[in-house]
Amino acid sequence: MIQSKLPRVGTTIFTRMSTLAAAHGAINLSQGFPDFDAPEALREAMARHVMDGHNQYAPMPGVMRLREQLAAQLQRYRGVSCDPDTEITVVPGATEGIFCAVMACVRPGDEVILLDPCYDSYQPSVELAGGRAVHVPLQGPGFALDRERLQAAVSGRTRLLMINSPHNPSGGVLSREDMLYLEALVERHNLLVISDEVYEHLVFDGRAHHSALQFPALRQRSFALFSFGKTFSVTGWKTGYCIAPPALTTELRKVHQFVSFVAVTPVQLAVADFLAEHPDYPATLAAFYQRKRDLFCAALGQSRFSFTPSAGTYFQLLDYSEISREVDTALCEQWTSERGVAAIPISVFYEQPPPRQLLRFCFAKNDAVLESAAEVLCRI
Repeated sequence: MIQSKLPRVGTTIFTRMSTLAAAHGAINLSQGFPDFDAPEALREAMARHVMDGHNQYAPMPGVMRLREQLAAQLQRYRGVSCDPDTEITVVPGATEGIFCAVMACVRPGDEVILLDPCYDSYQPSVELAGGRAVHVPLQGPGFALDRERLQAAVSGRTRLLMINSPHNPSGGVLSREDMLYLEALVERHNLLVISDEVYEHLVFDGRAHHSALQFPALRQRSFALFSFGKTFSVTGWKTGYCIAPPALTTELRKVHQFVSFVAVTPVQLAVADFLAEHPDYPATLAAFYQRKRDLFCAALGQSRFSFTPSAGTYFQLLDYSEISREVDTALCEQWTSERGVAAIPISVFYEQPPPRQLLRFCFAKNDAVLESAAEVLCRI
């Protein structure tokens, strides 16, 4: 037997809840994946490249034609220029990119600040690198930055700050003022940044996504991660990319080449074709998902849950404090087996249990599924 490097880590909550939902035939609003198809042109491009024999290794940093399209997308949507050769790396999923970025820059004894609730892959990556995770809870019902606590968490050992906007699981979105504050903070303390921006195009009600790449001091010290799975509804293709300045990209690639070496070739070629032909497709996503959010929230109007419509992502939090005092993990299992709707408990994203009783529901589903789920939830 070996001594585990991650003794507190078991099977992820997403796997557990999806497995439980399947076992009970429940509506699965837990794990974050769409139940509808990607654009037909993208799927056709993928099939074409597979059948045309483009099934061997891609270049380690990614297919250049795709990286050029990604540079064009960054300019189109964020007004930022980057070098596709030295600053963009295509990776097999943003989670792998985050892991490689952590391994590239965190050394034993370094501290990494995580903002709770935080995605569950962050802390294990830090621990495997020999670092120590320092958790700073987001504040109040809106999951705002607690600037005082964040500043107090910075020490002489702090190496890295990890941020996520639009935010999973809360659906919160960092404002321009938040980003300016973070820019000043990391510059003052000479910190590196991992900016998880996989839901960048899913921002609602006229809000804007503010990328770390749009702020000069953040730009020069950030690894920014993005996901084709989220943008194109192909989570099973497990492909994303990292944009970072050349020196950081060099270190990321040193790790990436020994973790997965490359991302999947036909996926890269298909996305390159689709972006060349449909460069404006990402701009359609906010309205598409906002309509689904609104449908789901409206259908919950007669329920006993309280909630504020999500500002971004494809997740909606529901507060069940008027319904039950049960612990959220147990309640999710109970409602999956007895009520037939699966959700994700929010406590698993915290170091310390949160004061509010919240569950996360994915609304990246067909309308009929959302309406059926809401009908069940209204009867609770």
